[in-house]
Amino acid sequence: MDKKLEKKLQVRNLQVSFRTNGGKVQAVRNISFDLHKGETLAIVGESGSGKSVTSKAILGILADNAIVEGGEILYDGQDLLKISEDDFYRLRGDKVAMIFQDPLSSLNPIMRIGKQLTEAMLLKGKARQRSCKVNYQTKLALLEKYMKDAVPEKAEEIKHKCELFRRIEQKHIALEHAYNLAYEAAQEALVEVEHVMFLMEKNAFKDTSSLREIKEFSSHALNPYVVAEDRAGELTAQVSGLMSGISAQQRSGDYSQAQARLSKIRVILQEAVDKTKPDFFALGYHMVDGGAEAPGTTVAEQNAFYNKQLKERFLEDFETVATQGIARSDENYLAKRQQVITALDKAITQLREGNVDAFKPTAAELMKQVTESIDPIDIVKDSAACTFAGSMKAFLERYGLGVRTNSRKEAKYQKQLRRSEAKAKRGKEWKVAAPSTIDLELVKQNMLSLMERLKEHYEARNAAEPSENKKLKTDRVIAYLQENAAGMAFRISKRAAKNKALKLMEEVGISEPRKRYRQYPFEFSGGMRQRIVIAIALAANPDILICDEPTTALDVTIQAQILELINKLKRERNLSIIFITHDLGVVANMADRIAVMYAGKIVEYGASEEIFYAPAHPYTWALLSSMPDLDSKDKLEAIPGTPPNMIYPPKGDAFADRNRYAMKIDFEMQPPPFPITDTHWAATWLLHPNAPKVEPPKMVMERITKMKARMEEEAHA
Repeated sequence: MDKKLEKKLQVRNLQVSFRTNGGKVQAVRNISFDLHKGETLAIVGESGSGKSVTSKAILGILADNAIVEGGEILYDGQDLLKISEDDFYRLRGDKVAMIFQDPLSSLNPIMRIGKQLTEAMLLKGKARQRSCKVNYQTKLALLEKYMKDAVPEKAEEIKHKCELFRRIEQKHIALEHAYNLAYEAAQEALVEVEHVMFLMEKNAFKDTSSLREIKEFSSHALNPYVVAEDRAGELTAQVSGLMSGISAQQRSGDYSQAQARLSKIRVILQEAVDKTKPDFFALGYHMVDGGAEAPGTTVAEQNAFYNKQLKERFLEDFETVATQGIARSDENYLAKRQQVITALDKAITQLREGNVDAFKPTAAELMKQVTESIDPIDIVKDSAACTFAGSMKAFLERYGLGVRTNSRKEAKYQKQLRRSEAKAKRGKEWKVAAPSTIDLELVKQNMLSLMERLKEHYEARNAAEPSENKKLKTDRVIAYLQENAAGMAFRISKRAAKNKALKLMEEVGISEPRKRYRQYPFEFSGGMRQRIVIAIALAANPDILICDEPTTALDVTIQAQILELINKLKRERNLSIIFITHDLGVVANMADRIAVMYAGKIVEYGASEEIFYAPAHPYTWALLSSMPDLDSKDKLEAIPGTPPNMIYPPKGDAFADRNRYAMKIDFEMQPPPFPITDTHWAATWLLHPNAPKVEPPKMVMERITKMKARMEEEAHA
């Protein structure tokens, strides 16, 4: 699948306000965007533009006085605006992680770095095992049911096939669990060996406790799939020899014999760590159901042999019946989706022509139908369908709240307005904040929009259903079962967590990780602290990484290093990144797409090249003009004025008061988004066909020319 089509996160019509003593601040006003797999989306704007509020809404960490007035944030079949704190606990870190502006806001000043790196791993390890167990058992039971429904005459045979699959996976789990423990021990032993060798070379070796750890870890590493049987005896002999002669060598200060043994131990352990991992599912089948032994060659060749045996004797036949079951299930759910489309048509007409109170029974039945149209065996959850019931219920509750409270709030507003008018007659000015009433017509329109979107989505999905590759879908289900079985076998021990933490520290560019592991945050520079925060964020291999101005508190040279590090990690881990910043220059070399925000709205949106080389909104021009540039000798242009007070949002374009190109209409009406290309739009009246033609400022045009010339030079270099 094209990564540009694989949406990891969808934000739809998000509206967030804050209660204050002065009135309601409208911080985010009806914004929408998508985040695709493996891309960086930059959200750029001045302080107060709403960009950080958006990121905090995604992570469920908005302040207590926040009001989510509308919208959806869709991720993995969930609307993040409607899930519980317990659900967020399972999501944060594991799936969505965040790096804040000030690294000290993420670090405990009186806790060692190593403890902070391993804490989340240990806390979430058991929860992940439980989750994998539920996922595995649920999906396999569903697959068995679908297979029996498709071929009922083979129900008994299918039962035996599924029982054999369970036995294979049980063996797989046992083998992989033992392997993981031995592999971790080999890694830890190798780290200790290298540490002792370093100390001996520096004549700083004093404590023999490290040697005892080498002996213990090496004994735990003696698994035939980690340390080969022909090397196990040699490893044991070398470790025993190392321990027996160390006292005399300590007295003489001559560690040449110990170093020779440590070198041999290191070679054996390095072989174990670098060794190809066996395919434990295929090996599990061989152990459960017999068959010829693999020839004594490499692990890769053995894996190929056992996989061929597994496919020919069991898996191909199992997959054939499973594919029949999934195809039959897809036919059933296609019919259910078609019924939902018909029901949505009727419901849309009823709500458009009637009132919400009369629509409530229809909505209840519709929510039930949509929930029943979701195939629970789908690996990638259908977010539009999975979140429909929750969104519709929330709209109905909001409508009911408006009916109950709007009249009271309006009466209070009218009273304040009369007082304001009385004060105005006496020469005193007193602004009155608009009432925080609920727009009942808008709620109704939101319900209609929700139903129309699902109808369009289901129509597109049903049209594509006949051409879907059912074999590929079956393969995904079986791969999912194997992945979750491996997850059940993976236990995060303290030793494994420490080992992973040391590797993460190396990955983010921290030298001497073993020494740094035991240090406190105050012993690190600002840039190093931010690297530790990045390591903590990556500890659970998240899907999405939110970077909220992660370089603002750092000096310029360190900024460049951190940005390059984030870029490197994105490439290596295929991360999806939301990068929040006020400086367009920061994201010039890392953003795939850019959303420019002002006064709670996205005013321009497009691919990075489109925003830098063909900017269309005056606010984007202003940001580019204020961006530092080594080649520019002209004085940078500051953006005149200040952002508007969002307790009293402007009637027209929020940027109009600061916009030298503003027209009369900018003060009277908010501009809609005008499309420029398929991927680029801007909300400015300057793009209206009847608007005067206005070129970007001279400084912006010169910068665009220079950037294009530089790109051409790099392309021909």
